[in-house]
Amino acid sequence: MSHDPHLWLEQIDDPAALAWVEQQNQQTVSRYSESARFKELQNRFRAILDSDERIPMFNAYGQFIYNFWQTAENPKGLWRRTTLEEYQKDDPNWEILIDFDKLSKQENKDWVYAGHEMLRPTNDRALVFLSKGGGDAIEIREFDTCEHTFVKDGFFVPEAKSKVTWAGRDRLLIGTDFGTDSLTDSGYPMTVRSWQRGTLLKTSKEIFRGKPSDVFVFSMNDATNDYREMYIWHGTDFFTSKFFAYRDDQLSQINKPDSAEASVQLSWLLLRLKEEWTIGNKTYDAGSLLIGKVSNNTGRDHELQVLFQPSQNRILESWSVTNETILLQISENVCSRLYLATETSTGWEFQRASTDTTMVNESGQAVDFLTSSRFLLWSESFTTPPTLSLGNTNEPPQVIKHTPSFFDTAAFETTQHWAYSADGTKVPYFETKYINSSGEQPTLLYGYGGFEISLLPTYAPNMGVGWLERGGVYIVANIRGGGEFGPNWHHAALRDKRYKAYEDFIAVAEHLIARGVTSQRQLAIQGGSNGGLLMGNMYTQRPDLFGAVVCQVPLLDMQRFHLLLAGASWMAEYGDPDNPNDWEYLKAFSPYHNVSPHTDYPPILITTSTRDDRVHPGHARKMVAKLRELGMDVTYYENTVGGHAGATDNSQRAFLLALVYEYLWQKLVPNG
Repeated sequence: MSHDPHLWLEQIDDPAALAWVEQQNQQTVSRYSESARFKELQNRFRAILDSDERIPMFNAYGQFIYNFWQTAENPKGLWRRTTLEEYQKDDPNWEILIDFDKLSKQENKDWVYAGHEMLRPTNDRALVFLSKGGGDAIEIREFDTCEHTFVKDGFFVPEAKSKVTWAGRDRLLIGTDFGTDSLTDSGYPMTVRSWQRGTLLKTSKEIFRGKPSDVFVFSMNDATNDYREMYIWHGTDFFTSKFFAYRDDQLSQINKPDSAEASVQLSWLLLRLKEEWTIGNKTYDAGSLLIGKVSNNTGRDHELQVLFQPSQNRILESWSVTNETILLQISENVCSRLYLATETSTGWEFQRASTDTTMVNESGQAVDFLTSSRFLLWSESFTTPPTLSLGNTNEPPQVIKHTPSFFDTAAFETTQHWAYSADGTKVPYFETKYINSSGEQPTLLYGYGGFEISLLPTYAPNMGVGWLERGGVYIVANIRGGGEFGPNWHHAALRDKRYKAYEDFIAVAEHLIARGVTSQRQLAIQGGSNGGLLMGNMYTQRPDLFGAVVCQVPLLDMQRFHLLLAGASWMAEYGDPDNPNDWEYLKAFSPYHNVSPHTDYPPILITTSTRDDRVHPGHARKMVAKLRELGMDVTYYENTVGGHAGATDNSQRAFLLALVYEYLWQKLVPNG
């Protein structure tokens, strides 16, 4: 390993490092947040984020639906509930369960709501997850949903990257930090223990143990059969796992390919294959969704059925289970539709959930899979504000909520285009701009390209206000490494093939310029996390192609990523820097190691969060320090809270959004 003069910046809370961060922040704030345009943007973003007209998303359990809601009056948010019938009113009455602003003030801690786990089917107890500053580590407390209070002497788990699930009213299955030999190299639980109410956590019984080189060991439940059967998910790396049923203190492995995703609901086992699988005399294609009954020792070839089989441009994005149907989100050429699959005496029957034929992205989820056949249909596009519809097995969905546009969507259009990558692969991208606009315009190109995550048409009013309204063109590139065309699209850019994702992104950028949409000087790019790594490589590999770069919560040092926080979990995606063969290709896409003092780089904005306990802020800090030494045009902002999401409340989110768009307008249109 070569000497790194900026290693000290990896000490997250070191006073010298924090002083350096404060100095960088002050420079950025003074330069970009004082203009009238910044303040106007910030106010408009805050109004959108705090709007009462947003659609409250929810989880349903029995007679109640539960929602987390942040407003200007309650920036830390309210955990609340109402009935589904009340929810459908224009101004529903909500019952407040936890006021996180009051809780934070009472306990003098920066509590951020991080989710919950409900006890089914009584729904009178919940495990509430509390994060300090928005990180992945959580404190877990038992909450009484009837009395609206934390349970005295109830289940309590100190702050850690824990995973817990109910295994009955008085028992939990838990993985947490028990000290030595309890966490993987990635910082996640390595064991699952059975913890009985009234006993000490440290005396809980270990029922499963992984290895330090694994990524995680988690437990889950089906919430049926009074928790008699539980499940353990043993993640051997980020993309491979083994799946076990746990019943009567006995473990039995469920037969599945290590690379397949698995879920169990209502005793249905669903397997999404990432690779071709032959079992018995049958072969199933990668990307297929198989279904079978767990009770039938699923895995024997005659007990599995194909619920979905992919084609070249048609893939499965997600699924959800009601008590009568399986909801399938199926994407064709990067635009998804929701289908209902219903079991009949002759097999499975399929029907569209809606009749929309426009370029609208649909997704769905069960309302309460234990008790109901009702489902939610979410519809949106780049220029279509979201609508939420409620449907049933034999009833077409009816709109129950819709979001206002917040900007003049009728003035814009979205089209899909295809670029050819260096190896001839066709790469799609979406383009949104003013109708009938022409000529070279300021253009923002967004990308991700990793971990089989798809970038589908999504409504973003903040982008509309901050970019489109002012004459910008917005592009989303569906490059390899993502999931837009299934597992093979992801596998095409894994590890030593990572450069394929970068070639795809470059191809889209060059195609935009060749079509006359924009010019190099007016072309900006943006990405976060793995997309931040993409931005770092565009910055170092093709500095001649872009006018500005926005790089958010990024990975940038690929020699040390596996040593920092959750980084070891991503070696299946990138490779192992300690392996000389892997480092040979890793160093080619490690931006921190590829900055040259003699290159003319475009201006770059790098942002991160001090409390990001997933992607270490040291990646961003060290890159900025190195660029500063070389005299490059670099701007830096580090939010002191926020976790990997970058912000915990709407005030912070509005500031960060305004910073990004003000930065881009100043760099691309200095006099605009």
